[in-house]
Amino acid sequence: MSRIVKTYLYAGLAVLFWSTVATSFKLALREYDFIQLIFYVSVVTVVLLFVVLLFQRKTHLIFRQTPREWSYSLLMGAFNPLLYYLVLFKAYSLLPAQVAQPLNMVWPITLALLSVPMLKQKISWISFVALLISFVGVFFISSQGGFEGFSNTNPLGVVLAVGSSILWSLYWIFNVKDTRDQVVKLFLNFAIGMIYLVPVVALFSSFKVHWGEAFIATIYSGVFEVGITYVLWLKAMNLTSSNAKIGNLVFFAPFLSLVFIHLVLKETIYITTFIGLIFIVSGVLVQQLDRRKRNEMMNYD
Repeated sequence: MSRIVKTYLYAGLAVLFWSTVATSFKLALREYDFIQLIFYVSVVTVVLLFVVLLFQRKTHLIFRQTPREWSYSLLMGAFNPLLYYLVLFKAYSLLPAQVAQPLNMVWPITLALLSVPMLKQKISWISFVALLISFVGVFFISSQGGFEGFSNTNPLGVVLAVGSSILWSLYWIFNVKDTRDQVVKLFLNFAIGMIYLVPVVALFSSFKVHWGEAFIATIYSGVFEVGITYVLWLKAMNLTSSNAKIGNLVFFAPFLSLVFIHLVLKETIYITTFIGLIFIVSGVLVQQLDRRKRNEMMNYD
């Protein structure tokens, strides 16, 4: 199998798996509350990533962390999985999957905005246009079929879904400064986040396990939201000569996700959801094209 075929195979599988997780989240939330869900998803992710590290013969790296690296993991575990997924899963518990999933897609825009004060990067007027385009999409998706649909949309859910993109952006910014092995640091982040979640579950929920469909959906979410899918994506990015081309494949995921949401969850997909998603993805693409253009100009200079 050629290098390019392997690249697109790994990337394609990652996109396919990511497109199914919105459906698995909603299936799991039928019996688990959002706190239980993130705890059990974290447990599955930690076990799976440890197995991956065993196969990669990298488990020894876990015990070679410096105090500074441990402090990074303590911080990052608070962002992801603790804060990010608590906010995201709460949003999913309040909104239809076809609303929650696309709203989380605005994170590249919030990342660009947060990079100004935190990474001292400049932002162009085009990025503000991209933000406006994406939030037009948020408006369409929140309408759920028309103006009367706003009355059926939970405002807190919308705020949380969009707010989760801010948390993810902060996580990404801090993660850029952490140069450790990707799988090792992700394992440590989730292991520490899982420890953080124990008192949260004890105080605000319970450790009750619901067997059946919801249990299977929870296991699936842990395997394919972060674990295996993340490793496949890393493999694709390591093999490719163009991260931009592979990265753009991610934008197929939310559209493909609507297919699974309709077929499995039986949600009626509104035309406004599709229109809104096009606006959000267009805004993100505009912002990314602007960033690449500015990077090329800087490299030329």
